[in-house]
Formats: sequence, C-alpha cells, structure tokens
Amino acid sequence: MSIEVRNLSKQFGTFAALRDVSLEVRSGELLALLGPSGSGKTTLLRVIAGLDVADAGQVLFQGEDATDQHVRERQVGFVFQHYALFRNMTIFENVAFGLRVRPKDVRPPDAEIRDRVHELLKLVQLDWLAERYPHQLSGGQRQRIALARALAVEPKVLLLDEPFGALDAKVRKELRSWLRRLHDDMHITSVFVTHDQEEALEVADRVVVMNEGRIEQIGTPDEVYENPASPFVYEFLGNVNLFHSRLHRGRAWIDGIEVDAPEHAEAEELAAVAYVRPHDIEVDRVAQGEAALAARVTHVLSVGPIVRLELIREDSEDKNPIQVEISKERFRELQLVRGDQVFIKPRRFDLFPNRIH
Repeated sequence: MSIEVRNLSKQFGTFAALRDVSLEVRSGELLALLGPSGSGKTTLLRVIAGLDVADAGQVLFQGEDATDQHVRERQVGFVFQHYALFRNMTIFENVAFGLRVRPKDVRPPDAEIRDRVHELLKLVQLDWLAERYPHQLSGGQRQRIALARALAVEPKVLLLDEPFGALDAKVRKELRSWLRRLHDDMHITSVFVTHDQEEALEVADRVVVMNEGRIEQIGTPDEVYENPASPFVYEFLGNVNLFHSRLHRGRAWIDGIEVDAPEHAEAEELAAVAYVRPHDIEVDRVAQGEAALAARVTHVLSVGPIVRLELIREDSEDKNPIQVEISKERFRELQLVRGDQVFIKPRRFDLFPNRIH
C-alpha cells in the first residue's frame, strides 16, 4: 500500500513541528525518517498513523483520503520505542491481544488466533518464549515481540518509532539486520523513525532527511550520502571537513588550492565553503610538485582496516582539526607518527556558495 502526505503542517503552541511537508512512500518499500530531535519525524509518523491530527494537509493511503479516518480504520501497525507490552500477559497473549479485542463479528476463532500467533512467533524466531512474561525477556526479544504484536492484525502499513532506540549498540546492529531481512520476506510498506544515521543508511530503501519540520532531502542511502543536497545533510550524515573557499567563473580556490568548479560557471566572485569527507582527502609526506596544504599530525587512531588522523594547519588562521581517514596499508607506507608534517589535498568535495557582501 502506498502512502502520500500532502502539505502537512502541525503546530504545538508556538512550535512548528511540521512545515508544509509532502512525501510519497512507495508500496512495499522500507522508508527511514531521519533527523535530529525536534526535526518533526515522529510527529509525521504519528500523523500518518492517525495518532495526531495535522493542522493542515492530507494523508492518503493507496490514493484514498484517510485524513479524517480514526486510527482504528487506517489498518496500521505501530511499534513504539519502549515496547509497550502488557506486563501481566504472557508473550502469547501480548501478540494475540489485537486479534482478541476485535468486535465479535470480525474476531477470528480461537483456533485461528492460536495458529496466527504461533506463526508470528516463529517469524520473529521466538516461538519458544510463548508462555513467558515480558520481564523475563531481553530488550531485543521484547522489541521483536512488539513487532509480532503489530503484525498480528495484518496491517497494510507498518510504522516504527525509534524501534531500537532503547537497546545497546550490539543488539541494535543485530536487530536492524534482522528487520531488513524480515521486510524483504514480507514486503509490507514500512516507515521507521531514527536519529541514527548508520541505522537509516544500512536498513532503508530510501531515506528522508528532516530538519526543523521540513524535508531537506529524499533519496536512496547512497544518494543522500554521496550527493547531499544541503550543508545540513552533509554535516548530519557522517563526519565532514569544512574549508573556506572562493568561486569565480567556474574556478574555485580551496584554502589556496585552485580547482575546476564547472557547476559554478556563472559565479561572479562568491564566498563558499568546501565540504570534504575524511576519506576523500589525500595525504603525502611531500607535496610532489602539486598544490597541497601543509598540516601536522596531532593524533593517530588505528581501528581495524582504517586509520584516523587528526591534523592541524599551522599556516592558517583556522585551527579547527582536519579529520582524515586512510587505509592501514597507506598508513604503513607513510609511517606517520604524531608531530609529522604532511601535505593534503581534497580528492572530492562539494561547494556551497554564499555571496560576498
């Protein structure tokens, strides 16, 4: 089932949680709403679910207006961050709850409920815990039970609000891989909220980056990471280095290094900022006759196959550290230690201009 939101706005007092947000979720896709606290992602999810009512705009399911439908009529499954399991019920009864409370004329027979619950418990690989209670389960197990309970009523849409936010890093990583595999098996239209960039990029088919109640960018994980649409997206999705720059008629000067900038061919003297990922910076011990920036190594951190370097420009007024990532093989070639001088240049960058006043 596809979901479309059109021009949604929502105020809480003087705070604008959503500002004219429009979005389409394709049938069968797993979409991530990603952003910092207060960006509007949870409010958007709750409006889609019918748990909150927008001040303006529409919500459509499969092209039909659902804006005024009650949450019960929308056929959505909702998974909360803190599980919301009933402590006095067994795991079996927690999963069965949504089926048992249906009106009598649409409630399945007990035998059908029993089969459905056991099928779901097997799906989430916890059928052996059916007679236990929530307090006897780990956090990761409880979250999987919460997901099984949401799926029990056979929703057309699955909505998840920070589903792994209360779990430790190792369990989070295991569960997000499990969720991706589960979604690939079921193909149910799913939207999940997260503030964890790695989680969104690893799990989702597409990512919606939100900021201050607006959508900054929508795209595949690769698109939003490799081609950020704005400085906010660049800085929110991973580490980035900022270099003061200048543009003039298709040429750019990044701290003195002159490079081609054909996308800014019409620029008539613009100040700009160059955004460079740590892995997109070349490091050498000598300048090798090419334009390069001199820097000094202030910190070395070797983790797995990647070595992270922290550098300082001694000949620049900007004393913010430069973060660089190189392979362990390259690090061994350079044989760098703290205090060494190196020469760096950006291999790839994006320029965001602003006019000189």
